Amino acid sequence: MLLLMEEVTPQEGQQRVQNGAMLVDVREQSEYDEVHAQGAALLPLSELESRFSELPKDKELVMICRSGARSKQAGEYLMQSGYSKVVNLSGGTMAWAAAGLPTEGESS
Repeated sequence: MLLLMEEVTPQEGQQRVQNGAMLVDVREQSEYDEVHAQGAALLPLSELESRFSELPKDKELVMICRSGARSKQAGEYLMQSGYSKVVNLSGGTMAWAAAGLPTEGESS
């Protein structure tokens, strides 16, 4: 069964996080250290299969990566693994930063 994941803009993603959703960055540690959306939790895609159970099932998850491709892949995996409230942040961290939303890291 193919599950379609909702895509949200950076502004919508930030709004959802402010309303209690969890922002999950699936990039690797070095990319995350360089710059990430403020408040994002790091769970690299390479570790997702072994660590996804750390993520809450009772909260909406807003998935983010650099441009939106890896986070979409991660979100689809989570949905197939029984998570129902998962959305993908369209455009990823690049779009988040371009929208002027708060970032943290070495280059922010």
